[in-house]
Amino acid sequence: MFYGTDEAVSIKEAFEMPPADKLKESVDFLEKIKTLPVLEGFDENDLKELLRISKISRYAPGELIADENASSGWIYYLIAGRIRIAKKGVESAVLRRTGDVFGDMGPMGAGDRLGSVHALDETTCLKINVSKVDGLPSENRFVFRYAVFRSIAEVLAKRLSITTEKYLKAKEELERFRNTD
Repeated sequence: MFYGTDEAVSIKEAFEMPPADKLKESVDFLEKIKTLPVLEGFDENDLKELLRISKISRYAPGELIADENASSGWIYYLIAGRIRIAKKGVESAVLRRTGDVFGDMGPMGAGDRLGSVHALDETTCLKINVSKVDGLPSENRFVFRYAVFRSIAEVLAKRLSITTEKYLKAKEELERFRNTD
């Protein structure tokens, strides 16, 4: 394989590796990346520019992907596997769908880090270095920022919905508790 559990390999490096099986795997992986909902609107040039600032990472079950106490500047798109997100040791989510997004969204103006992320299974992610977005050509930069902000907005809307639901249930329980006296 062109990526290992302990290090990420850039897309460019993966495509420069000569063996035919690695080339086939790279092409297969590129096709998988194209199916990510966040990349649906990207043309071939946009995708190539994005892949320049990306890495493919594979993680073993239980391996730490992102630490809630460290800023990384990376946004991850789940390609395969499952991940667990926990803040201060309390599980907040398990992601398993191809295209689910997680990571250090602070640099994109989306707030605090969401927590520590661990692989539950053998997991593969597309890692995008957000700090390098500003180095993309302007047309690519705007297309990419739109796509990422859209995916972050979807995540935040879902979190808000879940939080609102929990708040309403807690409020209802509190009212029931107050009325039992």
